[in-house]
Amino acid sequence: MDNSEEVREFLTSRRAKITPDQAGLPAGSRRRVPGLRRSEVAALADVSVEYYSKLERGNLAGVSPSVLEAVARALQLDDAERAHLVNLAQAADGSDVLTRPRRRRTKEQWKPHRSLQWVLDAVTAGPAFVRNGRMDVLAANQLFRAFYTDLYATPGNQQNLARFTFLDPAARRFYPDWDSFADITVAIVRTEAGRNPHDKDLHDLVGELSTRSDAFRTRWGAHNVRHHGTGTKHFHHTAVGDLTLAFEGLEMAAVPGLSLTIYTAEPGSPSEEGLRLLAAWAATNEASPDTERSASG
Repeated sequence: MDNSEEVREFLTSRRAKITPDQAGLPAGSRRRVPGLRRSEVAALADVSVEYYSKLERGNLAGVSPSVLEAVARALQLDDAERAHLVNLAQAADGSDVLTRPRRRRTKEQWKPHRSLQWVLDAVTAGPAFVRNGRMDVLAANQLFRAFYTDLYATPGNQQNLARFTFLDPAARRFYPDWDSFADITVAIVRTEAGRNPHDKDLHDLVGELSTRSDAFRTRWGAHNVRHHGTGTKHFHHTAVGDLTLAFEGLEMAAVPGLSLTIYTAEPGSPSEEGLRLLAAWAATNEASPDTERSASG
């Protein structure tokens, strides 16, 4: 797969984000670009302008790890962006084929072992779920199904958090800080695209969302990536109101590409009481793929 356009746009977008002042360079006059010039990145990376220009035209095939690291330092890439650059280089020279299966992997093939469902069911104090990099929800506990009742209520969501975020109007109520959730969602999908460039289902998802959502298409063009492992998020659930929840995400060693995420509330907080109410609500209104949205009202 030729990923030269992806490489070109990623490197160009990162270069545009670094100012001369941030790079310790004089701004000078008659600057026509918002960030660094190619020549400045080349100097910082200690490579020729011609060589860096070749990289930025999309040709990462055969680039050594030391050069990738030098470019990453010059562009001040964070850990997620560095990993993304390495993934793009591996895809460019075909080395990713040695470590990643190229066959199409359906949601059913992504399904975790049934013992993982037992683990999820053992988590009773907070929503817990497993997803892949395409944002498909593959397994969840009862509290998660009640928490994300709107996700399951609309068949068009296909239990996919990216579709829910950008195509379901309920997402803007459920996520009070919708813009932040939208940014994170696209960054996760963009990261997966660099990691698994041959995933047809992922390409189909990106194509669908780009066609149906201006908000997705704009964010996709920004080429932002991120590691999403821990933090705090705000939600509004129709049954229990506002919730502020911490989350921890764990990469699953047994099934590469899957992440286990658990939400929890600060002990003694109103959100902890909200989760208790949600658990009681879930016990009598079990959220499932067949639940009608009216059940959450």
